[in-house]
Amino acid sequence: MAERLTDATAARLRPSAGHVEETLGALPTMFPRTVGPNCLKYVQEVISGGLKVNMAERFEKAFAESLGVKHCVTTPGCTSALATLAAALEFEPGDEVIVSPVTDFGTIQGLCLENYIPVFADTEAGTVNVSAETIEPCITDRTRAVLVVHKTGLVCDMDPINELARRHNLFVCEDACQAAFSEYKGRVVGTLADAAAFSFDPEKTMSSDIGGCVVTDDDALASRMRFIAHDRGAVWIPGFGRYHHEMGYSYRMPECTAAICLGQLEVIHEHAAHRDRIARLLWPLLSEIPGVTPLPIPDNVNLFSCWMVGLWMDPSQFNCTAEELSQQLADAGIPGAGTAKYYLMPEALAFLQKRTESRSHQFSIPPASRTYTYGADTCPNAKAYLENFVRWASVSEKYQPEHCELVADIVRTVADRNRH
Repeated sequence: MAERLTDATAARLRPSAGHVEETLGALPTMFPRTVGPNCLKYVQEVISGGLKVNMAERFEKAFAESLGVKHCVTTPGCTSALATLAAALEFEPGDEVIVSPVTDFGTIQGLCLENYIPVFADTEAGTVNVSAETIEPCITDRTRAVLVVHKTGLVCDMDPINELARRHNLFVCEDACQAAFSEYKGRVVGTLADAAAFSFDPEKTMSSDIGGCVVTDDDALASRMRFIAHDRGAVWIPGFGRYHHEMGYSYRMPECTAAICLGQLEVIHEHAAHRDRIARLLWPLLSEIPGVTPLPIPDNVNLFSCWMVGLWMDPSQFNCTAEELSQQLADAGIPGAGTAKYYLMPEALAFLQKRTESRSHQFSIPPASRTYTYGADTCPNAKAYLENFVRWASVSEKYQPEHCELVADIVRTVADRNRH
């Protein structure tokens, strides 16, 4: 805990002259975020250009080049990015998309808007990510795509997932909103499937005021996403104006957001590499604490752009709940420590449960080919893991090795206080 710090440790963590950062319990907080040195310059270009500039186009080109993909389609946020992709895929109402069960509402909103049916594969035991083994039992003759989430920045084992998808002619998308510039077997996230969606929200690894995008090498898909998201599904007819062939959206990234994103892109590689170094220092320290197991970093993840620290507490070793432990960790100085049961989408999406019960929307028969059930028990591995999962999302580019030692000291002290 903060009160247990030695004078020497406290001195190391005290902000130095010329470097002011807000701290809570001597650990860096996420905000204010560190921004690239040219962010203000690019924002000024938008203003001095009278708000008529091509900043979004410039960022799209730069981000695509940084990943080594052909296309980047920007959107106002990550939810709208995934909604754009869902609308562009042109599946039929009632078609199924297999989705990671441990994620956020933004992952599945677009699927539901298009009246596709989310089918939640379970996670691998002891982690928050799906695998080819957990996906395969969910495939039916109505399955059209697989949407995997690289939760906390840890990349799913994509080669077996892609091989499974090829055998069944399925589209594969990465939800990379928490994993910007993580690497899997030397390949960067965003290049591991048919398409990938990113988030640039303020708390994400690559942060702006908001923002998102979809990347792909598919020319036709990129063109269609622009038609749906930027052109609102409309073409221009001389003498008439916009003629809306399809239901579209006005999902354009604001120019000032694009300016900040462009500046952040110039420092993200450095920040991602730093997060990887910090995670690989912190994880062994946490692993030494009895009853506490951090999320495993797979050997095939050679760069972990850590967005969230996640650990599992063995309930047999403690006389408190995960909620009580996380609250004590927060009180002891770990910013944002908490549980994440709301990440279990099959349980959190009450509106889907209501739709299945009433056979409304995409669950009418037809188009649905069978009866669907949503609830925590449909994904037992995910449910069991989240029951005793504690996480915090404050590890950032500000962290130094001494902060890892302090985190481990806090967790060890709080854990020891609550042992049987």
